[in-house]
Amino acid sequence: MPAGGRPADPRSAPRVVALGGGHGLAASLSALRHVTDQLTAVVTVADNGGSSGRLRRELGVLPPGDLRMALAALCRDDEWGRTWADVLQHRFRSNGELHDHAVGNLLIVALWELLGEAVDGLDWVARLLGAQGRVLPMSAVPLDITARVLGLDPEHPEAIAEIRGQAEVATTEGHVVDVTLDPADPPACPEALVAIAEADWVVVGPGSWFTSVIPNLLVPELSRGLQETSARRLLTLNLGEQKGETDGFSPETHLEVLAAHAPDLRIDVVLADEQHVPDPESLRRTAQALGADLVIADIAAEDRQLHHDPGKLAKIYRELFE
Repeated sequence: MPAGGRPADPRSAPRVVALGGGHGLAASLSALRHVTDQLTAVVTVADNGGSSGRLRRELGVLPPGDLRMALAALCRDDEWGRTWADVLQHRFRSNGELHDHAVGNLLIVALWELLGEAVDGLDWVARLLGAQGRVLPMSAVPLDITARVLGLDPEHPEAIAEIRGQAEVATTEGHVVDVTLDPADPPACPEALVAIAEADWVVVGPGSWFTSVIPNLLVPELSRGLQETSARRLLTLNLGEQKGETDGFSPETHLEVLAAHAPDLRIDVVLADEQHVPDPESLRRTAQALGADLVIADIAAEDRQLHHDPGKLAKIYRELFE
């Protein structure tokens, strides 16, 4: 029996696409794989730090890190799945060039070089793992995130500076005003567009707001696909502020910033944790301005601060999908 309750019935399981990256998307996927067997992750490809950044600069490939995390999250809970998830996430420790490289990043890039196609490589890794879903990049080319940031210069606190790179935006000491992609009109992954068009539900968030959640909405073809799909759109809010990206943000601010970056995107449901909504009526009004119903539920982990609980998420996702 999965953590979220009864297993999904393949005859009625909804087709679900989850968008994002990093730990937030991994939490969502860990929940959704208990709800449906028709699951696709569409993952941001703008990482420029750590192992991913090194492979991207050296080999000119898509940054594999967020894709690796999504694949690990889709592994089954049996011995095979957990073992391969641990292998994917394992990082070498040495005094040499392999230090801090994740095994899964190297495996993914090796398959890309052998097969010559990003989606084929990811599908082969998923087959090896027995992953309960498919993982796709949001774009066929590596991207960079550029942000306008307020308050970086103590002597000129109202001045806006521009910084470039996902790692730099995620750790900035300033206040992020908005973000853009470079290139601004990257090609979307065709398989991702098909998955969104055929979906019953699209789940956006949780995750790093400016560097994992919003970038998917800035790819023009993906944005149009999200506007045109007949799927219902569910936005899962973060549990609080994230240092370096959303300091001082209320739940309402998260919604307002997302709407400013994707003004034509309609949201059907906003999901928030009951312990992290200071003013439910204010949040309800903000959600309604986006066309969304607000659902407040217990979705926070009890043993990890500001982390979603996959079992609780699975329960509420199942209730919403039904």
